[in-house]
Amino acid sequence: MSSRQPSRSRWSAWWPPLTAIAVAVLSWWFATTILASGDSLIRDFAPQEVLPALGGLIERGVLLPDTAASMWRLLVGLSIAAVIGIPLGLLIGLNPTVDRAVRPVTQFLRMISPLSWAPIAVALFGIGHRPVFFLIAAAAVWPIVINTAAGVHAIDPGHLLVARSMGATRTERLTTVVLPAIRGHLQTGLRVALGIAWVVLVPAEMLGVQSGLGYQILNARDQLAYDQVMAVILVIGLLGFLLDSAAQRLLTTRRRRRPETVHAPAAVPVG
Repeated sequence: MSSRQPSRSRWSAWWPPLTAIAVAVLSWWFATTILASGDSLIRDFAPQEVLPALGGLIERGVLLPDTAASMWRLLVGLSIAAVIGIPLGLLIGLNPTVDRAVRPVTQFLRMISPLSWAPIAVALFGIGHRPVFFLIAAAAVWPIVINTAAGVHAIDPGHLLVARSMGATRTERLTTVVLPAIRGHLQTGLRVALGIAWVVLVPAEMLGVQSGLGYQILNARDQLAYDQVMAVILVIGLLGFLLDSAAQRLLTTRRRRRPETVHAPAAVPVG
């Protein structure tokens, strides 16, 4: 019975998502093969057309380099967003005056669609990697700023007062009280930033770069190879799912409970 119990629990955990995936693929096939007319372009998006096109992209040696280029741009843009967003969020959270001063500006800027900055990015940085870096950073910085500041605001003021009363410097209070306390908020901000950056990356790569998944979609569209367009879309969705899953595993705080050690009371001498 003990060996069957884990297998049943694994199956109960796996069958709902597997069933949902099967239903989605079946609906995709039905819509593009059965419902679509014989001369419709929708048939080019059918699974039986897309999977061979995906294999063709791999054989031509274009899919893996484009994927690597997109991942590199994503990493650079996120790094820029983190370098700017974490200190800014800490400053806003720790200084009420700065918070009141910059709140209208931050609320205004974060409500602007990152892709609306595309003409300005191209005008400032030209065509190439740098406008893509700018757009990714502009999209990803605000979740980091907001969640970092929210984490600081959620800290119990008594903890900071205790650290100050014990003679801790500002740097020591930051490293021993603030940063450990905001870890959960910061992890959430980074994960949200990753998702937004991945969504912005693909259209940002349509600004004149000669590599990347976004460029490959435009290239396939220009060749009227709609099966390849759908194949790249599948790759984008799969990579996004894997990135989010990896971020969830790496950024989620895992607290392991350690068994408490019970100390016997010290013997009190009699007499």
